[in-house]
Amino acid sequence: MTSIHVMINGLPGNVCRIIAAGVAAGEGFTLVPWSLTGPEITDETCTVAGKTVRLIRPEGRDAVMAEIVTSQAPFISVDFTHPTAVNANADFYCRHNLPFVMGTTGGDRERLAETVRQSSIAAVIAPNMAKQIVGLQAMMAYGAETFPDLFKGYRLAVTESHQQGKADTSGTAKAMVSYFNAMGIPFGADQIRMVRDPQTQRTELGIPEAHLGGHGWHTYTLTSADQTVTFEFTHNVNGRDIYTPGVLDAVAFLVKKITKGATGSVFSMIDVLKG
Repeated sequence: MTSIHVMINGLPGNVCRIIAAGVAAGEGFTLVPWSLTGPEITDETCTVAGKTVRLIRPEGRDAVMAEIVTSQAPFISVDFTHPTAVNANADFYCRHNLPFVMGTTGGDRERLAETVRQSSIAAVIAPNMAKQIVGLQAMMAYGAETFPDLFKGYRLAVTESHQQGKADTSGTAKAMVSYFNAMGIPFGADQIRMVRDPQTQRTELGIPEAHLGGHGWHTYTLTSADQTVTFEFTHNVNGRDIYTPGVLDAVAFLVKKITKGATGSVFSMIDVLKG
């Protein structure tokens, strides 16, 4: 079996470290020893699973890309960088014909997808790489399509809590809101309660101390107009290990699609789950 080469962009970030370690340890995967990183990073390298990875800041990445491409087998780029870098990174991948998995949230999502569609590559773009949560979203999407206005007249409250360093509102929460919109509840993404304060997370939400630095807790509460009926959907993730299997599946899926000639194609994690 030929090993799939994977470049993890966003090191030395915590999520990237975990996913890079999973790639390095995964059967059939090889970690590429370069990583695109942010302009604020001063380190030249970082170590992942005993392997030295060279960190490439934005101003230097075009200059070193020829070196990377010629020294590595064809590879898939995996992006867990920063919301402000999403579109610039996608432009970069498309310009250099680098198929990619975009796990970073934020940016202009319509422009992101259109950039890929106008290119010669394919990409998996997903705001959440946890397969079980994506499965829940697929069920919600089915409900939204099959039972429009199911919750008409209900009120919605959404709370999402992530580690202090997460800069934007959860893409998963925004997607869930869109399903409830289709089921009859007017609710804007700007109404989502975004919790990033560790003290609030600790005392009000009850998030374990050990996971304040890395978690994703979401609660969606629906209440009838007369307040006699309440539905609540909750998914709480402690740590980041849940994302690695989804990323590896997304990479393997993308390789299959490329092998079959996919170009200018945007795939979701639901596509990945369906195989």
